[in-house]
Amino acid sequence: MKLYIVSTPIGNLKDITLRALEVLKEVDFILCEDTRVSANLLNHFGIKKELISLNAVNETKKIQSIITRLNSNQAAALISDAGTPLISDPGVRLVSACIENDIEIVPIPGPSALLAALSMSGLPTDSFVFEGFLPQKKGRQTKLKQLALEERTIVLYESMYRIEKLLNELNEFLPERFLVVCREITKKFEETWRGNAKDILSDFPDKVVKGEFVIVIAPKNWKSKNLN
Repeated sequence: MKLYIVSTPIGNLKDITLRALEVLKEVDFILCEDTRVSANLLNHFGIKKELISLNAVNETKKIQSIITRLNSNQAAALISDAGTPLISDPGVRLVSACIENDIEIVPIPGPSALLAALSMSGLPTDSFVFEGFLPQKKGRQTKLKQLALEERTIVLYESMYRIEKLLNELNEFLPERFLVVCREITKKFEETWRGNAKDILSDFPDKVVKGEFVIVIAPKNWKSKNLN
């Protein structure tokens, strides 16, 4: 009667932990965002388990049936398409329901795009704020104005479809801030850009840049503090 929160690779499959593999082999079923994506991971490691899709659309509907199975002395693993579950991914409602039903929650830590980007950014990590994906429409500009006042390191996620839009917005609202823009961390085409938004935009490819992005934004006045 356990729910394991299992981190999986964000790109390079060699980053999976021995403990994660052990748990995925032992549980009765695995909850995942996209069964096709997770099937590729499990097939690579020769793991055959029942996969159940759990995403932002169906999470509420599926919780009770999952709780019933866990209460019948089964164990499950919750994974995301990549990285650590619940970090800008579904699952919080399920975890809350498990806690309410006295079902043990066991974290199996591992890869995280958030922490990987922070660790190689060269920016202060003693205090930071993680905003994940900004609102696509309503409230987006309000959030950007709030971030312009933030004095800590900021971490954002963005998709390839909106990365140039975000960089243009950062150039408008946080033009002086130093940025570290990471693409496809741990994957074959991993890239990193450093500088303010204007500098990075001038160096950005004309074609659509594929992949997932993590943007780390320096604290307010960080450059001036470090130059004095």
